[in-house]
Amino acid sequence: MNLRLTVILPCSYLLTMPRANKLARVPENFHPYRRGPAPQQHPVPPSSTAPTPAPPHVELPNPAPIPSPSPAVDPPTLSPPGLSSRPSSQPQYFHAREMFHNAQSFTINHPQFIDTSHAGSGLKELLKYSMPNAFHDSGARYPPPKCHLGTRTNYIDLITNWALGTSDRKEPILWMHGPFGIGKSAVAQSCAEALERMKKLAATLFFSRSNSDRDDPQRVFTSIAYQIATKYPSFREIIDRRMIEDPALATKSLSIQFEVLLVQPLRQIDVARSGLAECVVIIDGLDECRGTGGQCEIIKIIAASAHNRTTPFRWFITSRPEDPIIRTMNSPAVYPARSRMELPVSRAIDHEILVYLTNEFKAVREDHGLPESWPSEEALTLLVERGAGLWIYVWTIVRFVKDETSLGPEDQLRVVLEFAKEVSAKVGPDNPLMEMDLFYTLITQRIPLKIRTTVQKILLLCSTSTRDPECIADTLRLSAEQFRHACASIKSVMELKGSDLKSMHINFYHTSFLDFMKDPQRSKDLCIYGDFLIGCRRELLEWLHKACSHSTDSEYIAFSSGTTLLKGLLDVHPHDNILLWFWELCEVREHPFDSQTAWSLVELPFVKMLRLVDRYNGWQISGGGVRDNLPAELCDKIIRKGRCPIPGCMNTKDVWILGHGENEAVPQQMGDGCHFVLKDNQGLSNSKCVCGAPKQADSNEGQQTDIEDTGAEDTDIEDTDVEDTDIEDTDVEDTDVEDINTEDTDDND
Repeated sequence: MNLRLTVILPCSYLLTMPRANKLARVPENFHPYRRGPAPQQHPVPPSSTAPTPAPPHVELPNPAPIPSPSPAVDPPTLSPPGLSSRPSSQPQYFHAREMFHNAQSFTINHPQFIDTSHAGSGLKELLKYSMPNAFHDSGARYPPPKCHLGTRTNYIDLITNWALGTSDRKEPILWMHGPFGIGKSAVAQSCAEALERMKKLAATLFFSRSNSDRDDPQRVFTSIAYQIATKYPSFREIIDRRMIEDPALATKSLSIQFEVLLVQPLRQIDVARSGLAECVVIIDGLDECRGTGGQCEIIKIIAASAHNRTTPFRWFITSRPEDPIIRTMNSPAVYPARSRMELPVSRAIDHEILVYLTNEFKAVREDHGLPESWPSEEALTLLVERGAGLWIYVWTIVRFVKDETSLGPEDQLRVVLEFAKEVSAKVGPDNPLMEMDLFYTLITQRIPLKIRTTVQKILLLCSTSTRDPECIADTLRLSAEQFRHACASIKSVMELKGSDLKSMHINFYHTSFLDFMKDPQRSKDLCIYGDFLIGCRRELLEWLHKACSHSTDSEYIAFSSGTTLLKGLLDVHPHDNILLWFWELCEVREHPFDSQTAWSLVELPFVKMLRLVDRYNGWQISGGGVRDNLPAELCDKIIRKGRCPIPGCMNTKDVWILGHGENEAVPQQMGDGCHFVLKDNQGLSNSKCVCGAPKQADSNEGQQTDIEDTGAEDTDIEDTDVEDTDIEDTDVEDTDVEDINTEDTDDND
């Protein structure tokens, strides 16, 4: 009897075996997945053909005890023989001990013994370096934007025919470009779902500049490799093993990632038999990937692979027609491998927009029991006209009308129609961006006046510092309920998920809204940059002076008593985020300090300021970015580079120095020479300077001799929070804004 057997066992002992050994007859009670105590040696019964002697046992030092057999354990499913090593004259090792004791009259040819003690752990490691929220079927994007039934069929057919190799376009890269809001993501999503049904979809990535977990260029090829591994077992086994052997592969440069996670594994499998040949990888919104350098490098790596045929894929890429991407796509290294397609703003799709609006309003009408005559044909005609071929405009209108916490869809549609009639004379037929701006203006003007400043501050924090709701609420001294009510007022453009501050997540439907809010020419008095940003910076600087003035000595900072955290805040260091935000606002380009504010910054006691921050955490601040916004005559009094003034410091490089005279302080430095670290750097060992460099071993000098010693006692100092009145407009009344549960959608570009 000849058997071809793949045995999967955990690693405990090693037994050597030649390629083909005749073993003893298998007893009736033999179970290959159960191990018992080491049996006694028995002589091999005589037979007509002398069997090959069994090899000697080879045991590891200090072997672990072997558990007794369990009659209730079922054998595991055998893995396919995809990881067998090449035949060799050397003995092959497998993990077992006396598996075939007393077995007779059968032969094992080419045995394969696979250690699965870490099976799957490599793939889990790869997932950590991927962007699962950017996959086409991710729950974070549900429901994703996709083409309404019967719309964009010409584009979808063209792309799927190219993917199947049945069109005139033979290039392995298809690039579709068009302006924002035209529906590129919807087309890409519809194509992804169609190709998945045809089993021709290898991987997808839908970038979003509004979401930090969907814009990282370093996670592009790891995400693609992960998705392919989940669909194709032969590829999965190779990737899993490689990531176990070297988890740092996912942190390599983009070109190395592409080579070791895609090119090399694909060489080891039969691509044609695996089903991977001519499968499609979809990368949507490449312009929303962080950094133009990363965008262009991704294109070049893919084009080189397509030219050299190192991967079997077709690549469908969408983006806005931005200059760096256009130049790269038209470069000699990329041009021969790509075909291009434009998705323009066109009134030719008015009938498709009408179909979409008719169906969406029909669903609203049925849900709310409205008459058949709602909405009127006149209303639909006006909305199609104002849409001007821009899908994001009509999508935003539908979300606005569906707002369940409003006075109802009839009232919401009335507001939209009045707005559309009012702006008809202001907007030219070929200016859809202006139309979108006017609709954004309508949304922001409807924010209640009592909380408008708070909402602007939330948006400014999202734009300059963080999109973490917990950090934003802490910085503005808002409770979870106050934060939720403030965000509800911009529900048409922003989604807030989660029940509490720790679990909350912000998602902007489209980056065009923050772009609008940052441009004073577009958002005018509602703008979060310009005068509003400068005013926030002054306000935070006043808070800094107040915080430092409550210091009772040079080491401890105390705040006025009676200040309590608002309900729902989970902050441990209540001043960290405020201080960080101030310095990040100081870096924002084209927003220089006026002379009065700059002088106020000159007078700040920087040593005390640094002690407001947790010493175990720190944030990088661009020293050059701050200097660029300061008046030239005051730059050196606020921030400069020079030799570290701390006695005994052995730093040979120039460091960033804050303040001057008695207010001077040296923050911890970053190795790049461009940034310093905003953190408390006091209390270091005597061998280190506050700048982070070593100190002379025999130096007995203090770490900063110019710190003012007030001599106050530190026993009764209470580290409390800043008064809520220090930052205006944070006392949000729950009755001002209704609590809105947003509809799950994704960016519609």
